[in-house]
Amino acid sequence: MFLVSPASTHGERAALLFNARSSFTLAAKLRRRPGVPLGEVFSFLSSLYFRGKLTYAQAFGRPPAGLCGAFVITPGEGLRDPAERVTIGRLRKYAEIPVKSAEPRYLKPLRRDAEALRVLAGARCRFVLLGSVASTRYVEPLLEIFGDRLFFPPAFVGRGDMSRGGVLLRCVAEGRELDYAPVAGAERHGPRPPRLPRRTR
Repeated sequence: MFLVSPASTHGERAALLFNARSSFTLAAKLRRRPGVPLGEVFSFLSSLYFRGKLTYAQAFGRPPAGLCGAFVITPGEGLRDPAERVTIGRLRKYAEIPVKSAEPRYLKPLRRDAEALRVLAGARCRFVLLGSVASTRYVEPLLEIFGDRLFFPPAFVGRGDMSRGGVLLRCVAEGRELDYAPVAGAERHGPRPPRLPRRTR
């Protein structure tokens, strides 16, 4: 099962969604109920990186019965199904809460949902974090709950967001799942790896 880090609700793309004069389809749908799937909104905000994470999770997720293959970490609402619809009001609330390891409005719902998911998924389920492991904001609270069942792709180490997104989309195109390693005790920092080679057409 995959745990996907959120897209930023700040920056130019977020400003477009928050602008009441924006008339493009996604912005208009966000202002009406039932809203837009969370995964679609975050894919717009983050472009390649979040789209890569979500596409990869949907391709390779093998969840226990009754659960989705990926949950998105959100500011203030814990873990959410990427298919869940959100409106502009919820997106504004996300923007008000910093995704920081010292922010209780972020941590409390994340810990609550992670604990519930740990129980629901059963003792044999592994949880793979698709997000930065160099930062403590995801690793620390998730390690507290999942312990040695929390994994990550070592291929992420040293790569920037765009590079990670490219790796994930390439894996999906090739039908190749990455290797995973336990987060606990892992080397989470490293030199930048070589650029991805161009794909042959």
